[in-house]
Amino acid sequence: MTKTVWIVNQYASTPEYGYAGRHYYLGKELAKQGYNVYLITSGAHHLLREKPVFDSMFRCDRQGNFTVVWVRMPSYSEAHSKVRALGWFLFSYRIKKLAKLIPDPPDVVVCSSPSLISFMGSKSLALKFGARLVFEVRDIWPLTLTEVGGFSQKHPFIRLMQWVEDRAYRDSERVISNLKNSVEHMISRGMPRSKFAWVPNGFSLEEVGLKAPLNSTANGQLPLDKFIVGYTGAIGTANALDTLVDAAERLRQYSDIAFVLVGAGKEKVALQQLVKEKDLNNVYFIDPIPKVEIQAMLAKFNACYIGLTKDPLFRFGVSPNKLFDYLYSAKPVIYAIDSGEYKPIEEAGAGLQVPAQDAEKLADAVLRLYQLSPQERDALGENGRKAALEQHEYSQLAQNFSNILFEGLES
Repeated sequence: MTKTVWIVNQYASTPEYGYAGRHYYLGKELAKQGYNVYLITSGAHHLLREKPVFDSMFRCDRQGNFTVVWVRMPSYSEAHSKVRALGWFLFSYRIKKLAKLIPDPPDVVVCSSPSLISFMGSKSLALKFGARLVFEVRDIWPLTLTEVGGFSQKHPFIRLMQWVEDRAYRDSERVISNLKNSVEHMISRGMPRSKFAWVPNGFSLEEVGLKAPLNSTANGQLPLDKFIVGYTGAIGTANALDTLVDAAERLRQYSDIAFVLVGAGKEKVALQQLVKEKDLNNVYFIDPIPKVEIQAMLAKFNACYIGLTKDPLFRFGVSPNKLFDYLYSAKPVIYAIDSGEYKPIEEAGAGLQVPAQDAEKLADAVLRLYQLSPQERDALGENGRKAALEQHEYSQLAQNFSNILFEGLES
């Protein structure tokens, strides 16, 4: 008998409406393995590029064994909106009604945070069907809000979320995270280590196999005959791209080294102004490109940069999607993230790791890669591709995921 999994992620999306992330790829791969998969998500959240149109409370988009279930929700304009917070409770309430809508009852219900509040609705569904309940942590809440957001642990809303987090660790049969060292936090909240499983993010081999060419507009904006240090993705505060600009300033005397930033975000205008104020002619900005063209863009780079700000939460590990695209591209990676014991580039021998937000050491790393022979850089890149194929391809990750979800349930 075919097994069914319901994945509840309030902030999931698809290529049609936003960024196709972790649960879209895992869900598609699980469906290929023969499981019935329902990805349950909000039809209005800040990560969607476009919003699906509704004629009722729910909308189901089915592709074979994989169905995206959109829940109609109030729209809000930005991530810190009060409407977003109220939506956590509404979403948790509304998904309970799916018990009468989805034709395939779940064998497993997976609740992925954030938001934490959706765990309550997910637990209700699991209890109704006698399904296994699995909790997944992609962002550690409420720790994020207290350590980074500055909220007091005594704040009533923080205390409520802390209660939900502890309950999720207690009541779930398994707990999964894409953050390798997050288990240490979970243990501190009373969870047995044996419940934990690490399933990182990854990349879609099917997607990169499309080999979509780079569009002519973006291609025409790339500098010619330069050693290119490139970045693709969101241009936000957390990505520490001001540090990359500072590194570019330190290397301005090297006329054949260029820095290319591909993407958009709230900090793009400020960064462009910073480049103008520093009078730099070695930093280039290119508008976002379709995800299927990312590998074609990365092929133009000589090295890839990934960085984050100094955030104490990163001690539990990170799992940025772009990292695995970089690794597959077979380009050496400069990894400027303080991620505790999680050191993927160092472990794979795929590039250089430097401290977060240290422009001097970042510039030194760029210079070290620049001074290597092409053969030496290629060797680093091939190490990265090998690690990507062996550890981070979504069909393999989905197999690991299914082993955890359905252990002991297979007929």
